[in-house]
Amino acid sequence: MRLDTLDWIVLALYGIVCVAMGLAVTRRAGQGRQEFFLSGRRLSWWLLGVSLVATTFSTDTPNLITDLVRTGGVSQNWVWWAFAVTGMCTVFFYAKLWRRSAALTDIAFYEVRYSGKPAAFLRGFRAIYLGVFFNVMIMASVNLSATKIAGVMLDWDRRTSVLIGGAVTVLYAASSGLSGVVLTDFVQFFIAMVGAVLAAVVALELPQVGGLSGLFAHPAVAGRLSLLPDFSDWSTAAAVLIVPLAVQWWSTWYPGAEPGGGGYVAQRMLAAPTERDAMRTTLLFNVLHYAVRPWPWIIVALASLIVYPDLASIAARFPHIDRAIVRNDLAYSAMLVYLPHGLFGLMIASLAAAYMSTISTHLNWGASYAVEDCYRRFVAPHKDERHYVMVGRAVTVGLIVLASALSLWLQNSYQAFQILLQIGAGTGLIFLLRWFWWRINAWSEIAGMVISFVVA
Repeated sequence: MRLDTLDWIVLALYGIVCVAMGLAVTRRAGQGRQEFFLSGRRLSWWLLGVSLVATTFSTDTPNLITDLVRTGGVSQNWVWWAFAVTGMCTVFFYAKLWRRSAALTDIAFYEVRYSGKPAAFLRGFRAIYLGVFFNVMIMASVNLSATKIAGVMLDWDRRTSVLIGGAVTVLYAASSGLSGVVLTDFVQFFIAMVGAVLAAVVALELPQVGGLSGLFAHPAVAGRLSLLPDFSDWSTAAAVLIVPLAVQWWSTWYPGAEPGGGGYVAQRMLAAPTERDAMRTTLLFNVLHYAVRPWPWIIVALASLIVYPDLASIAARFPHIDRAIVRNDLAYSAMLVYLPHGLFGLMIASLAAAYMSTISTHLNWGASYAVEDCYRRFVAPHKDERHYVMVGRAVTVGLIVLASALSLWLQNSYQAFQILLQIGAGTGLIFLLRWFWWRINAWSEIAGMVISFVVA
């Protein structure tokens, strides 16, 4: 489907607004590390909470949900719904502690909690391990999904999609710091949600779907509607529900669902004005993230089972798409071609919003680790504040280049999701206990990190 003039106008207006909002706070962001990475700790809790939801609302998220629903039904989502448990633990047990630490990054907390050379090593190593390696993997997954969407909806090849998306996002992320990221996140969240809801409405109105009643009654969908897995198939039930609820939520480190909080979630808590605001931020995030946002995607995914019953039907509908990336996650993008002009442009804008909100946060978050916990801590500890901002901007550009290159190697969103889960497996309990149990030390975290990586 080609964009007409109205679609391009909608898309252009969105791009102009986002870039303008980011550039408007460039001067303030350049004042120092506190401004560039934490917005001076003065952002409202609701703004920070919505920013977190926007960050986790990425182009790969509806693709991942679609993949899960098409392969295992609605209940398959428990592989990530289970993380709501650790999210609520963060709200009630850890949010206030993070804000009380007054650290600039959660990695800096290592030298508050631990001491000596092991603590310094852990801080520096995890700054690179998470801020560069892990972070680049996440952004590559997001880029991959963006290329699939652009390929279906705009007929762009993968390199063009990565180049344009990365260039626009890094323009305001590198210049405006966290203030620009959060402000644009707020706008992008509502644009993305409107687009997701409209996509679900249009999918239900397709003649072959026949509305909500037709969707639920269709043989291809009826067996996939249960919120719980089929317990007569114990192996599937254990993999989908039992293990995630009993083990995965506390044992696995995953961005946005870190046991005890961490990463960009901790960044938002640390940016909150008070401990109470940090708690409100994470509560709003978890409610919207787990209970509200996924349902439009699930509806589209279920409808796609009727419109595109198998991968061959997707490949036949889009013969120009590389067959190597034709997977179940592509079905979400394939459903969007049924949107009328105007709404089609708005939908592309909403997906661009999802992409930009996630990438911009990861760029700022990764740069904060590289600058504060590696460069400033070990390389150049006595430079002026503007120097560190300049280095942060350079790192931001470098991260998007690495992520763009890696995204050309990946093939589907679930593949990246599994890689990240495996790498972070087994480390979560340490992050929960380190606040309360004195026997947890730097070597505990080093051992957990190394073993999880080797086993993965």
